[in-house]
Amino acid sequence: MLSHAKPRYTHIMSELVTVATETEILEQVIEPNATGMSVEAAKALLAFRFNESAVARINELAEKNRQGKLIPSERALLERYQRVGNFLNLMHAKARCASGLFPEVQRPLG
Repeated sequence: MLSHAKPRYTHIMSELVTVATETEILEQVIEPNATGMSVEAAKALLAFRFNESAVARINELAEKNRQGKLIPSERALLERYQRVGNFLNLMHAKARCASGLFPEVQRPLG
């Protein structure tokens, strides 16, 4: 799971430190491939989505990003939306895999 972590050297520490992303840390907590969630809990988790206003703002920021016109505060906001989206994706994966709602979804080997 930490295959994407990048080693970084900081001036505070005299050793190489592996910095994990929020998503990699959440995967350690959520374990999306684990089983045992009730169908009701899975359906409740799958109902969590960005509202229409947030989707419109994300699309606006994404378009400005494609055009290279984001200001730093907008870039930071877009990155926060992406982190929340990654969290939702993990929760949705957990719900689908653990509940058995979607048996056609194959779990990765290993």
